Amino acid sequence: MQIFRKKLGYIHALLEMIAFSHSVFAFPFALLGALLAVLASDQWPTPGQLGWICVAMVGARSGAMGLNRIIDARLDAENPRTRGRHIPAGRVSRRSAWLLVAGSFAAFLVAAGMLNPLCLTLAPAVIALFVLYPYCKRFTSLCHAVLGMCLGAAPVGAWIALRGDVRWPVVLLGGAVLLWVAGFDILYALQDEGHDRQVGLHSLPVRLGTRRALQLARLLHALVLPLLLGVAAGGGLGGFFCAVCW
Repeated sequence: MQIFRKKLGYIHALLEMIAFSHSVFAFPFALLGALLAVLASDQWPTPGQLGWICVAMVGARSGAMGLNRIIDARLDAENPRTRGRHIPAGRVSRRSAWLLVAGSFAAFLVAAGMLNPLCLTLAPAVIALFVLYPYCKRFTSLCHAVLGMCLGAAPVGAWIALRGDVRWPVVLLGGAVLLWVAGFDILYALQDEGHDRQVGLHSLPVRLGTRRALQLARLLHALVLPLLLGVAAGGGLGGFFCAVCW
């Protein structure tokens, strides 16, 4: 019984490392993309399609989070704010983290293949974007935009899963998610501005300073509104969605 509890505890630590419970917050992005696809085609998805979209989203997010923790483990160990994370603190081994990443991306690829050929064709490019993001802070202050692209791919991917093509309303939605996430990531990076500057890591707070970084984050979030209004106008979401956006 004690061994069983220990294994459960270790599994819990793995899921905690990737903030698995936060996966629910990513669902609205994908499901709104699916809703746009339904309105565009006037055809409801099957339960199987919705299920595979969810598997793809959870697999992609879990793999990306795990990969980020592995690649950033050394940097996390050097940062007082992050040295308590699971890999630097020794609570999760790199081997286990790699197994989680491999299993998550395998689920993502299987789900993409079950949806349609275009999803499967684009899936490796999405994984490549997940690999790129953790390295970005080592050479560019545009790392926040790359993170936004990673999450902005969710609604576009859900549209492709149901429609098998790409149209401008869902591209606008992906752009809105990109700006929304990038703005919040700039705010998040303010915590590490001093440390990042000291060790030579890149971020917009490091490049612009606190005041100008805050101004840019506000601007990015302000630009989300016209994009969402464009989504509503072109995607058939109607006046209620426009009122909510406003």
